[in-house]
Amino acid sequence: MTWLVEPFQLGLQQRALLGASLAAIALAVVGTWVVIRGMTFLGDALVHGVVPGIALALLLGFDPLLGAVGAALVMLGGISLVHRQTAFSEDTGIGLLFVGMLGLGVILISRSAGFSGELTAVLFGDALGISGGDLVVLVIIVAVAIAVSLVGYRHFLVLAFNEQKARLLGLRPAAAHVVLLGLITMVIVGSFRTVGTLLVFGLLVGPPATAALLVRRVPAMMATATAIGVLSVVVGLVVSYHADTSGSATMAVVPVALFFVVLAGRSVAGRGSSSPRR
Repeated sequence: MTWLVEPFQLGLQQRALLGASLAAIALAVVGTWVVIRGMTFLGDALVHGVVPGIALALLLGFDPLLGAVGAALVMLGGISLVHRQTAFSEDTGIGLLFVGMLGLGVILISRSAGFSGELTAVLFGDALGISGGDLVVLVIIVAVAIAVSLVGYRHFLVLAFNEQKARLLGLRPAAAHVVLLGLITMVIVGSFRTVGTLLVFGLLVGPPATAALLVRRVPAMMATATAIGVLSVVVGLVVSYHADTSGSATMAVVPVALFFVVLAGRSVAGRGSSSPRR
């Protein structure tokens, strides 16, 4: 058991475990709605869309968290504008803003050689650099994500499967959609310090997608996704410690790898159950 306990003996490693676990919980809860609603492309676009805001914040010397929020709001506004002012679907606006915001972020990063270390931490995460203030922010994000999911459960659930029915039932699907976008933005922005903006998508989609292969009901999916997310954090930190790899990257890869393991297991089990019995 020494190999399992050894990576968490120091205070900064313990903060990394706690902070990354809190981020994984928030991402799993909100990511469940992302997966069942089919919003993974939007989630991926938002993950990359906050990059220019963070880079601009570092260049001008203000809080990267504010820059990330501003960039996310600009991206959501741009997607809505394209959808309302043209005959194109939301995917067109998402694709345009995805490329445009990411390209702008790369341009800003190329102009900020002096901040290369900070930008690397923002893009790829710095789990071992989590502070006490970051933990407080993550606790608040987890509490808000769970509370809003509980209060808006019926609205989000009906919206995920039938928007017209949600409208007929008076559940205000447009308002529910806006709240859900706000939740997605909140957990992405709140987790970038821990996992990094380019890797947060692994914990946003990986655990819920894996959970969807194992269970059917939404509460069970959330609980299973949360367990998978926290497990991915523990495994990722242990592996990164012993293999001397990036902690944030390893945490992001574990749930993706687990998804394909479960998928392969289901395929093998399906072939076994469909084979003729003697």
